[in-house]
Amino acid sequence: MATKSQPQPAAARRPASAAAAAAAAAGSWPPLAMTPTASAVQGGHGEPGAAGAPAADRWPGQRVLLAMALPGADLLALAGAAGVSWAATGRAGWLYAGYCCAALLAMSVSGLHRLRICLRVSDQLGRILAAIAGPLLILLPWLPGPAALRLVLWSAGLVLSARAVTCAALRAAHRRGHLTEAALLVGAGQTSQQIAALLRRHPELGLRPQGYLEAAALPADLDLPVLGAPGQLAEVIAAHRIRRVIVCFPAGRDEDMVTVLRECRSLGVDTCVVPRLHELGAAVPRACLDEVWDIPLVPLRSGHGIAARTLKRTFDIVGAAVLLALAAPLLAVLGLMIKLSGTGPMLFRQIRVVRTARLATILKLRTLAERSNSDTCWVVPTFELTPLARWLRRTHLDELPQLVNVLRGEMSLVGPRPERPYFTERFKREIPRYEDRHRMRGGLTGWAQVHGLHGDTSVHERVRLDNAYVEYWSVWLDAVILTATFASLIGLRRPGQAR
Repeated sequence: MATKSQPQPAAARRPASAAAAAAAAAGSWPPLAMTPTASAVQGGHGEPGAAGAPAADRWPGQRVLLAMALPGADLLALAGAAGVSWAATGRAGWLYAGYCCAALLAMSVSGLHRLRICLRVSDQLGRILAAIAGPLLILLPWLPGPAALRLVLWSAGLVLSARAVTCAALRAAHRRGHLTEAALLVGAGQTSQQIAALLRRHPELGLRPQGYLEAAALPADLDLPVLGAPGQLAEVIAAHRIRRVIVCFPAGRDEDMVTVLRECRSLGVDTCVVPRLHELGAAVPRACLDEVWDIPLVPLRSGHGIAARTLKRTFDIVGAAVLLALAAPLLAVLGLMIKLSGTGPMLFRQIRVVRTARLATILKLRTLAERSNSDTCWVVPTFELTPLARWLRRTHLDELPQLVNVLRGEMSLVGPRPERPYFTERFKREIPRYEDRHRMRGGLTGWAQVHGLHGDTSVHERVRLDNAYVEYWSVWLDAVILTATFASLIGLRRPGQAR
């Protein structure tokens, strides 16, 4: 598969085979489907960091084994701790089984099951202990204090020991050229070249640098081939079976890289970014970072996995059911008032875009009489609203019936507000990354709404805040947004004021 020609230095333009020579003669280099030869990327000593991987490293089960290394070690350690504690107390086994499941879920949601490049257990000691101790609070009503303390101590000791043994085994395997992963460097500047050299010099890190992606003019003495431009990231990942991507100051605009990296999340690669001014110490815990021989890396979220989606859906179901039960009397009163006002049926139904390529009929309390342009009218004139309708819109109580949409799974309690198809198509053409906000279900309230961005306000700002919410989602953030929404509803907080 040929790619668009990019300016390349002489060292990067050298064909490594007859097929590559033909491709170069045709004006397309490097061909993405071509796997670079070892001589093109090795330091001349056959390090495990070379692009040519041994057959054992391409074993189909390697990816599964690496992905399950830490979860498997944690599961065995927690099961052992639970077994010892159960044998000592003789209490119901479901308590200990529930604790193991809760602790594993906490570790997964906290990102502790991501296999770091730097396999140093001490960096994440605090987060591991918090994930182990936190779920035990749920069991305290059924488990006495001494038994709970014993369970925590056994769990902490066995989990840390299991992780230390697992990481030591992985480092030993990496040094022998086993269980290594193909890595790609986006950017080919001095820092990127330094990282490539470090990866080859330290095989225990487990990465085999395959090449660079860069669009700018480059020196002729690069130690790795240039495989294309940053915009070709997805194609290069597929062609070279890349498992790790390190973004290190590529030429071009950062805004363009945001789009490229988001599009590649579905490919299942682990992506890290070298921060600007990385030589300066940042006020960020080491547990949240990765590193290549003391060059800090910021891991990017790989999207919302099964555990996170399950947690959010559970939060939605429980929250919506409770809120709907509490709001039922109020809805009955408001419905009667709307019926007496003569504007029409109590409920107003409208098609909205609730996720990428997914529509749903959302419910609202009626604030207007039937009109033909409700799907294309952006602002409703105030004079058309009754006093009751104005109050419902100002307090957003007209949105309460959407709790039913949440229970159906069409919406979430918190998320980007769903828009009408007509305006969705228009904004997709006019506003960069508008479609990115549809990566998560539309919500009853959202991060943009608690910042005061609803009604006739800046759509650009809404898109920015909606995408920030999707990127940094957590159950805690959902709880914060719901609390801020409730505070605004009862007048304790003005929408958009400092949090």
